[in-house]
Parts: sequence; structure tokens; C-alpha cells
Amino acid sequence: MQKKIKFSIGLKLVLLITVSFLVGRGVGLTVDTISGRIAEKQMDGSGSLSAETGNWGLSFREEGKPPVANVSGEELAKYNAYYIEDTEEKVLYLTFDAGFENGNTPAILDALKKHNAPAAFFIVGHYLESSPELVRRMIDEGHIVANHSFYHPDMSEMDKAAFAQELGELESLYQETFDREMLKFYRPPQGKFSRNNLQIANELGYTTFFWSLAYVDWEVDSQPTHEEAFEKLTKRIHPGAIVLLHSTSKTNGEILDELLTKWEEMGYSFKALTDLKGEQ
Repeated sequence: MQKKIKFSIGLKLVLLITVSFLVGRGVGLTVDTISGRIAEKQMDGSGSLSAETGNWGLSFREEGKPPVANVSGEELAKYNAYYIEDTEEKVLYLTFDAGFENGNTPAILDALKKHNAPAAFFIVGHYLESSPELVRRMIDEGHIVANHSFYHPDMSEMDKAAFAQELGELESLYQETFDREMLKFYRPPQGKFSRNNLQIANELGYTTFFWSLAYVDWEVDSQPTHEEAFEKLTKRIHPGAIVLLHSTSKTNGEILDELLTKWEEMGYSFKALTDLKGEQ
């Protein structure tokens, strides 16, 4: 009876995290359809960060050029946060959000290894609990494993104690599993943030990473075609980009090798987020 109860609770938790992850991505990445309106609504005209809660948003205006974000890089830097590197060098920072495992991560890791491309995987608690062997492989192959929270909630209005607990639970599990400390790199779940959210993360010693390129790849039952993915990811790529892809995407698993080749043919190379931060 106890096993059935535990199984039921565990299944509900997995479903809750999965729904939160998928719905949250839809909220945080509405940039693809209404990016201009998001940027206008959340910017005060100078790229300053408003006190209210918001969703991360980008407006792509010129092919091959950085997008306009709803908060400027200069403003984010006050909170030890980034979304892009300000550079003309053709360098890319690859990042993957990993809410759950559905069989696509091995192919992603294979492609990264083939191209000697470092990446950062922002994981949640369920991912670490259910797929420690894949997280171990990420570590062993030189990738960054970073904090995307334990339960993937909206953290934008949390107080400091709740915020610290949400990130600390994942840190503790990571420490227990691998006998090593988790790098204090954080990505806001659902792309939701606030000035207070960023300030708390900074006070707790975290660097927050948003992104300057993403596309609608998180809907597992409605995946983009290869052609649609290449269209978005090659035309919108730009120097210094922090690229967000989802490891749950079947399309990403299938195209990543070819995508990395295309980017290399365009003159791009790959660096780790620690290089952006100047850390070793």
C-alpha cells in the first residue's frame, strides 16, 4: 500500500513539473509571436528594469544581428545577469533547459562531443532524480550543469527564504549525488523575473542567465520541422549569442549535429558560459 501511495505521489510530482515546464516555456518565450509588444510593454525606453514582474522578451529586427531585449545588458549587469556577450566576435554560448528526460539528450551530447562544443545544461530536481547517469555524462564530458530550480515554479515573486530553498534543494541533491558543489549559475523558470528576483539571486551568489536566441521547440507533441528549425536558428544567430534550446525536443536531437556544422560554416565557434564570466 505504501509503495502505491509513493508511486502515486511521485507520478503526480512528475506531471506537475512537466506541465509547469511546458506551460512556463510558452509564457516565457512568447517572444516568437509578440516579441515587439512584450519589449515595448516591459521597457521604459532606456532598457531599465521595472519593479514589476515580467517575462523575458526579445525583438529580432535584422538578420544576423543581436535582438533588442526588454532589459538592456547594462541594466542586467547590475544584478550579475547576462543574456548576450557584447562582442563582434563570432562566438556562441550553447545552453539547454532540461526539465525531464524523454530520450533526446544522448543524441544532443553526441553532437556536442563530435564538435567539441561546450554547453550548459540548466536542470531541475526531477531531471537529476530520474536521470543521474545523463547528468554524470554531462559532467564527465566537460559541460556545465546549472540550476533551473528544483520544482520549476514562478520564482519572480518569492521572498528570499523561499527563493534560497528552491535553489538550495537542487544544490544539495547535486552535492549528495556527485560529491561536488554545483556551479552557481541560474536560469529563471518560465523566463519570469523581477528586479527583486534578480537582486536575491545576486545576493545568494548566483549569476543569472537569460538568452538572446531561442525558438518554439518545447512542445513535445508539436515539434517544428527540421526546415523550420534551421530557418529560425541560422537567420537569427548573431555574435555573442546565448542560445537556449530544450533537451526535450526531438527536433533538436535530430538536427544538432547539422546545426552546429552550419554555424561553424558561418564562422562561429563555441565557448562555455564560464568563459563569458571569466571563470575557470
